[in-house]
Amino acid sequence: MRLTASPVKQLALASNLPLLQPASLKSVDVQQELANYAADVMVVAAYGLILPSALLQLPRYGCLNIHASLLPRWRGAAPIQRAILAGDDKTGITIMQMDAGLDTGDILLKKDCPITAHDSTQTLHAKLAKLGAEAIVEALCLLEQGKLKSVPQNAVEATYAAKLSKPEALIDWSESATQIMRAVHAYNPFPIASTILNGVPVKIWQANVRDGAEGVAGTVLAIEKNGIIVACGQGALCLEVLQRQNAKALPAVQFMQGFAVHPGDRCTSFL
Repeated sequence: MRLTASPVKQLALASNLPLLQPASLKSVDVQQELANYAADVMVVAAYGLILPSALLQLPRYGCLNIHASLLPRWRGAAPIQRAILAGDDKTGITIMQMDAGLDTGDILLKKDCPITAHDSTQTLHAKLAKLGAEAIVEALCLLEQGKLKSVPQNAVEATYAAKLSKPEALIDWSESATQIMRAVHAYNPFPIASTILNGVPVKIWQANVRDGAEGVAGTVLAIEKNGIIVACGQGALCLEVLQRQNAKALPAVQFMQGFAVHPGDRCTSFL
């Protein structure tokens, strides 16, 4: 809970580089300060503010965005999470020319990245961060050589990656075990998939599909050394790492030492 400088800020300060942290980019003074750099290009990565049109026109070659999907699929705020939830087998990085729309600019460079069965948002984010760094360096080299080609996006193929909300992370046990497992992966590390187990809110950090087990959706079918087996609308899920409120996330065997769970107990979506 301590305010900490990002790695970018730490490196800038250590290297005595100018560092700007404006609360808004709409200010004429801020825009003028950026214009004074007479930059060839501006690179944008995971930036939480909308860039005004005037700012997009400042650099000689405009603004390039490192976007964590294969555009036009998954435009918007949560492309990694939505790709996992949808069961996509791959995602990637798109270097795009920014315009006034939401991730609608021309595609300059794409790099694919497979999504494995065990990938969470946390692990996939780490892969894409590395891939994005490599891709923007390649794109800037091509730009310098005059070889960076722009391709307009096909709007017909576009999908929207809406911002995550905490309520959507509450598990609906009538869904299939496969879909619930995707939710567990997609919502890790935020907002974390959750359920109400025996009337108590519990977060689920890790789970896997358990083949061959069936029962009434939300019912605890069995207790095993490595997890709690819960029936889903189709199939069952093994809950492997869980967390109670104001407690640490624990492997199921340790979790159950302080929280009794038995076959027949219920997981629900409401208190």
